[in-house]
Amino acid sequence: MTSRNPRDRDAPLQPAIRTGATVTRLPGAARRPESTPPGGPVRRRTPAPKPGRGRVPLPDGFPAPAELAPHARRMLADAVRIARWAGELGEVDKRGELLPDDARAAGRALAMTVGAAAKAWGQALLVGLVELRDGGAGPGWRLNAWEHDDEAVIRGWSALFDAWTLLAPVPPAALRGVFAMLAGQAVDQAPHLLSFLHLVDGPVADSELLELLRRGLDERRHGAGTGALGPSPVPHAASAMSAVRGTCRAPQVDTPTSASDVAAVLDWMLDGLAAVGALERRDEAAELSSLGHWAVRAKLEEICTVAQTAAGHIEQDALEMLAACADYTPGPARAEYRAWVAARPADRAVAELLDAARGDDALLRGLAFEALRVAGGPAEQAVRAAVEEQELRPYALLWLAERSDDGPVSPADVLGAEDAAWLWVDTAAAVLDHGDTALLVPHVEGASAGEPVRLFNRARQSGHPRAASVLTAVSGVHPDPAVARAARRSAFSVHDGGAGQ
Repeated sequence: MTSRNPRDRDAPLQPAIRTGATVTRLPGAARRPESTPPGGPVRRRTPAPKPGRGRVPLPDGFPAPAELAPHARRMLADAVRIARWAGELGEVDKRGELLPDDARAAGRALAMTVGAAAKAWGQALLVGLVELRDGGAGPGWRLNAWEHDDEAVIRGWSALFDAWTLLAPVPPAALRGVFAMLAGQAVDQAPHLLSFLHLVDGPVADSELLELLRRGLDERRHGAGTGALGPSPVPHAASAMSAVRGTCRAPQVDTPTSASDVAAVLDWMLDGLAAVGALERRDEAAELSSLGHWAVRAKLEEICTVAQTAAGHIEQDALEMLAACADYTPGPARAEYRAWVAARPADRAVAELLDAARGDDALLRGLAFEALRVAGGPAEQAVRAAVEEQELRPYALLWLAERSDDGPVSPADVLGAEDAAWLWVDTAAAVLDHGDTALLVPHVEGASAGEPVRLFNRARQSGHPRAASVLTAVSGVHPDPAVARAARRSAFSVHDGGAGQ
């Protein structure tokens, strides 16, 4: 379960911590502006303080921070030790991790293995005990408050809880293909599992959680037969989101999964939640810890509060709503789209979403078409008209293909070479605007089929206004000198009208 609002607004935000090619938080995602929106203030029926500011919400009947903080301090004892040991470090690697020599030195000084030292350092970064600055790292504000500010400790642990997927054990190599398809879907079901554990308030057999997860995945796949939206065969934001998050692969068409695969993913989820102290596993059963109960209840109350304020996005314009939803997982994002579309006439909602899609932000363009999927049939006429607009054409074609009765489709079946090239540049532009430029490397490899020069030629001929900047960025980060040179030549050719090719 993750928060719908940026956490720790009263503290400096830490960079996202990455594992492999997966980023659990969207880097650079837009946040609600604090200034008055154009056209004057938005009228709200019941003004309320924004969740996430100031004091940590205390659910009725739950322990106070003074009672919970000792549990969090024990959970993060090694992270505190390594933060104090490190002091001011002159250099860390580009992801913020300890250099090998420092990791070994920390292990020796703190009687830890090198792996344990690296894990503790990662937790210290997530919690805000250390902060990255000027290529190095130093003590964070939370380290200074650790012993005397119980609420700061709870907020720190909450950051760890939000990032449980980062600390879940890496699955065995034999299961990684399964996890590439299934884990993301299963993570969307984590709030349901946690809420169930919270309501039961006692040990729940793994077999019961397995059945709950299996049913949730099946309902997600089939829409539960109630008109609820199942997963899109061609998610319109999939290319942009996967590019930004570093998971560049063709969208997967959902197929039934085996019981053993679901069981393996459940083990991974429960181990990850246990690793952050949210639950305990024993005798083939799981039970929430006191911290886990607090986190679930606090998140539920926060969500209820958000839904009654402007942070629920219903009263915002399309651009603000989409920018906020860029930081959500697919399930909560779809819920926001449904509420937003339902709160206004369908034709107005469709027009606003298409206007947002015409903007300069490629990521929001993809999300706009995800929201148009929620609008459904009433959007079809306007989307058909959008096929005539170059920047919207690839997204509109995919949207229309999905609404046909021809079964699952893939982008390769729908888009011609020109439209595919435009979409590739557009999603790469999303990386430049919201992600890490290093993610352009897998973005190239995932689309080039071993022929990057051909891909670059099509990109430069696409007419996309970001083609030159995308190709220049590729040339700066690609590790293969030949590919980098080809990208640079194509970027130059965009500027000189093709004379360079």
